[in-house]
Amino acid sequence: MGHVDTSVSTDPSAYCPSIGRGGSDGDPLTPSITQSTTYRRDGVGSNPTHQYSRVSNPTVAVLEDALGQLENAPPAACFGTGLAAETALFLSVLKAGDHVVCGRSVYGGTVRLLREVLPGLGIEATFVDTTDVEAVRREVRGNTKLVFVETPSNPVLEVSDIRAIAAIAREAGALLAVDNTFQTAVLQQPLDLGADISVYSTTKFIDGHSIALGGALVSRDKQLLERIRFIRKCTGAIQSPFNAWATINGLKTLPLRLERQSATALEIANWLDAHDAIEVVNYPGLATGAARELAESQHLGVGESKTPCHGAVLSFEVRGGLEAARVVAESLDLCTLVEHVGSVETLVTHSASMTHADVPPEHRRACGIADELLRLSVGLEPASAIIADLERAIATAIRKTANAQGVAACAGV
Repeated sequence: MGHVDTSVSTDPSAYCPSIGRGGSDGDPLTPSITQSTTYRRDGVGSNPTHQYSRVSNPTVAVLEDALGQLENAPPAACFGTGLAAETALFLSVLKAGDHVVCGRSVYGGTVRLLREVLPGLGIEATFVDTTDVEAVRREVRGNTKLVFVETPSNPVLEVSDIRAIAAIAREAGALLAVDNTFQTAVLQQPLDLGADISVYSTTKFIDGHSIALGGALVSRDKQLLERIRFIRKCTGAIQSPFNAWATINGLKTLPLRLERQSATALEIANWLDAHDAIEVVNYPGLATGAARELAESQHLGVGESKTPCHGAVLSFEVRGGLEAARVVAESLDLCTLVEHVGSVETLVTHSASMTHADVPPEHRRACGIADELLRLSVGLEPASAIIADLERAIATAIRKTANAQGVAACAGV
């Protein structure tokens, strides 16, 4: 594949467009896909860089180099999905008798792993409000080996103090892993804030086009990365070459996408916040006081901008309960109802029945996931077009729920 340009600016977003670009005369601008399961050997005992694609692959390696450089770290370890990456992390650092402190507001698949899979291996998890640093401290035990935080959290967009939680974990001899899927390394650098591992579903914003499943773990601890790669080898969870290639090309436009999407998300959040039919809006850019200061201390600007960007995801609750939320979700035209975030299209998700359907209702309620909560992943459409779509859908919900209430009143219900 020729020499790969590994130069990187101090601004991580500036590096994205040059990812995978060759540095020699005649090298391709876009890295090639090495779609091969195995590699020729010169002789018995030879030790080439790539030997079998379950262990490593040249195309996957380009993506791993890029993701590592974005966080001033060694090459990442890439996986077939984000949950495959999390599973490898848990298997790498935990054993029977160990304990995990996990944020109560995290992706539903993470909750499912910790509630329904790891207990069978003798691993216990406690879920805690990680916005409360002292609550995290209280739950850490002598056998706590991992603290797992998602910030901003999915889907209520709470921001947790990475620096403070890292200090608690370090004092206890535990590792801190931060799911950075929503912000990515362009808008937040967990390792710089004290975390040991950055966790990604690259399926989301890093790919950005709803094309390629993938996950990644980034760390500056080379020994930990070796252990993670060993687990990946044993479980066969590496990312496919084509998905890695698609993700490389998506990654190149990530800074521009996030800059535009963050600005649009803030405009929409402000509009929803002023709407009489909306009960709650969750978005870090709307936070005030200490919460706003924390978000601005952890989140980065893009490119030449020094203004922190708070990402492309927000959530809101519609007045009128679950039925009103259902009508809104089903009445949208421009925005698409799917179980996904991070695409160039604007997407809406009903968290309670989709991403967090497997999470017990009492757990959902504890972390603010109401039945009427809708999550919006803002795409690249004009803010005015997204707002017009939302306004029409909300008006439809108001009208239908009012009619239903009137019918019920006439029937004496």
